[in-house]
Amino acid sequence: MDELNGRMIACQILIAGLIARVANDSSDPLRFLSDFRDEIHAVVKGISIAGMDDTERVRQTAQRTVDELFALMKPPSEPGSQAD
Repeated sequence: MDELNGRMIACQILIAGLIARVANDSSDPLRFLSDFRDEIHAVVKGISIAGMDDTERVRQTAQRTVDELFALMKPPSEPGSQAD
């Protein structure tokens, strides 16, 4: 189980980095992140989960994970601004 959790964390970090990279290249990064999050939510809602009685619980957990992942991201700083 620890190995699976480690792999999931690694995937989340990789995905967060890729999304942040694309958002930084976007002319409107906040809109990009919001639209992308909404698309991911739609995908999670539409996933077919076979062999489980309570698929809604799995979807809710996946939605929370998506929200947590996007909550970790912040918009890129303005060029020329100083970090605190």
